[in-house]
Amino acid sequence: MGFTDLLSDAGLALLNSWVSTRSYITGYALFPLCAATTMRFPLAAAVAGAHLFGSDDEEEDAEAVRIREERLAAYREKKAAKPKVAAKSVVTMDVKPWDDETDLVAMEAAVRAIEKDGLLWGASKLVPVGFGIKKLQINLVVEDEKVSTDELQEQIQELEDYVQSTDIVAMQKL
Repeated sequence: MGFTDLLSDAGLALLNSWVSTRSYITGYALFPLCAATTMRFPLAAAVAGAHLFGSDDEEEDAEAVRIREERLAAYREKKAAKPKVAAKSVVTMDVKPWDDETDLVAMEAAVRAIEKDGLLWGASKLVPVGFGIKKLQINLVVEDEKVSTDELQEQIQELEDYVQSTDIVAMQKL
């Protein structure tokens, strides 16, 4: 629908009746200040703008400032007293042996023997790679602030009798 006559009262009435049936504009309300109205009555637009957004000349009274500052201070205290939740990640890691003769049970035991604060070992399985070689795929949960996955991988790779390399397969924040 086109609105061509927004300078007359009849055209504005037509626009208002059309807009009042459209809830996505203001929820079935009239729309009294349109562009034509502000062109015809610029003082009315200025008054409406000052009414909607307040005047820059007004100063806040001391009581309102004091109340706001008290509420902000109370909010900050409450937020500071709230315990912080530790960020955790679920990691799936591949631990690859040197060859098909590597004792995978002993390799898994050596990997699980690594203990750190914030590290929890989970389920594991042996996944075939090819030519009779299997790799250990193990799940773990780490607290992000306490355990670095890079350092954990380096520590696992120091088990040189068993481990050739490690890879992070998946990582997901809890």
